[in-house]
Amino acid sequence: MSYTVVRYRPGPDRADENQDLVEKVFAELAETRPDGLRYVTFRLDDGTFVHIADVAAGAEANPLLESQAFARFQEGIGERCAEGEPPNPQPATVVGRYGFGL
Repeated sequence: MSYTVVRYRPGPDRADENQDLVEKVFAELAETRPDGLRYVTFRLDDGTFVHIADVAAGAEANPLLESQAFARFQEGIGERCAEGEPPNPQPATVVGRYGFGL
């Protein structure tokens, strides 16, 4: 498993637009059901979005990178972010979990 965590905050006037784009990614994933990917997105009360992707070990590529909806989501992401802080993907290691699907 290879986890990536991405955290960013869209401008207050762009958060709903961002959520709509994220929802379209999940709609496409539900339709195409790519193998080797587990993915979750949270919208925090302060407007921050947190994405966690788990790409299966041995996968040749991240299935998100083949998603048309994800490509549309990524277009202009830097412009949607508040204070010019673009998303900063970080590799992550699970320290512990209980009853959580990742």
